[in-house]
Amino acid sequence: MEPCYTIKPASLDDLLLVDSQIPEFDGRNTLSKLQAQCADVEHLALVAYIDNKPVAYKLGYALDSNTFYSWLGAVAPECRGKGIAQALLNAQEAWVKAHSYRAIKVKSMNRFPAMLSLLIKNDYAIVGYEDRGCPQTSKILFYKVFD
Repeated sequence: MEPCYTIKPASLDDLLLVDSQIPEFDGRNTLSKLQAQCADVEHLALVAYIDNKPVAYKLGYALDSNTFYSWLGAVAPECRGKGIAQALLNAQEAWVKAHSYRAIKVKSMNRFPAMLSLLIKNDYAIVGYEDRGCPQTSKILFYKVFD
């Protein structure tokens, strides 16, 4: 069955339309915050659309000439479980490889078990842990190297 969504590079505004639908993020991401993080570095904002409505995104940026950081990603609650997060991850990895990066870094938290599972399933290695005093908000660091 063909996916019922399309994925394409998008504006930070479209990305924020999705972000505002994510209850786990509680509105903490703003246009100025995203612009500040992505200013002066190569970055990629991918958005998945269903019927031209943005429903999921993945945002990352270059840490250096070899390493890309997958910073933010989310799928609107009503669209989860449809393979959209996997498709966004695949699209991001393809872009990263095409732009000659050799690795991707990403952080996630225990409170996002679906993301942890997705990363492990896609051969991201756990390489560290940032203790923030609580297991639910502490960060797990992942790294994937491309051959």
